[in-house]
Amino acid sequence: MFDPMTMGDFSCFDRKIESPALRAIAAHWNEVRKDRRMPSWSDLRPTALAPYFGLIWVFRYDRTTKEFTARLAGNRMMVACGKSFRGTPLRELHPPEIFPQAQAGLMRVVSEPACGRTSGPLFKADGKITCGERIVLPLGVDDKADGAFGASDYNRSFVTAASQIETIYNAVEWFSL
Repeated sequence: MFDPMTMGDFSCFDRKIESPALRAIAAHWNEVRKDRRMPSWSDLRPTALAPYFGLIWVFRYDRTTKEFTARLAGNRMMVACGKSFRGTPLRELHPPEIFPQAQAGLMRVVSEPACGRTSGPLFKADGKITCGERIVLPLGVDDKADGAFGASDYNRSFVTAASQIETIYNAVEWFSL
């Protein structure tokens, strides 16, 4: 079992989060993990997360194939994604030049496990940069990650009407658990 006296860098991660919505999401994740390294998908409480559903996205991780598959996305993320999300493999959600960065980031979340935070450019929508903040945290059972739980907070008016959206993966701060 994970030693709660060495909760890793979560407190450092939490202090870095600027968005009140992302801070509330991270606080819920931390609350439901209790004395474990990470909570499971079933530990998350929809009632606690309901005010933030539009920001949330979740990927399931298959340890055998090392593939991520989209599980859930809030309405903001569906707009930013620009295509069907649930059940879609990560590689189909990103152009080939972006996929390796997305895969590497989510692999870090599940393999260490670690929490990640980005602040600044998040998307390029029709050539215009949209800034905000993004967090990603591991989900799993028995201290083994089997998913990534994330949220992105940004001004969606820049992304809503865009015909071409590209996720930007720059300057991620990592916090091991």
